[in-house]
Amino acid sequence: MILFLYGTLLDPAVLARMSGEPALVRRLRPARLDGWRRVFLRGTPYPTLVEAAGADVDGAVLPVGPAALARLSAYEGSAYALTPLGVTTARGAVRAQAWIASARRADAARPWP
Repeated sequence: MILFLYGTLLDPAVLARMSGEPALVRRLRPARLDGWRRVFLRGTPYPTLVEAAGADVDGAVLPVGPAALARLSAYEGSAYALTPLGVTTARGAVRAQAWIASARRADAARPWP
């Protein structure tokens, strides 16, 4: 599976620790998600995404196997669901999945850094 990462998992130390696979960090590739913006997940210090025409989110794509996916899903928790979307990389368009919370959980007035 190919993941689109846009928040705390972009930190190599966090990704290595939470995935249990330090070598995954070398597989990160820059990517951009058009038509969305990054905001705070209400009541937390973590981000989520909301659709927003004309906006874009910089992040990275990462291919993962079942074991790393299971560990990362546990880290992300039940507030998020894997959502399929299209992202742009240096090699063109890619289908990926991103953990996104429901729109009602997003604090759309607070952009995440």
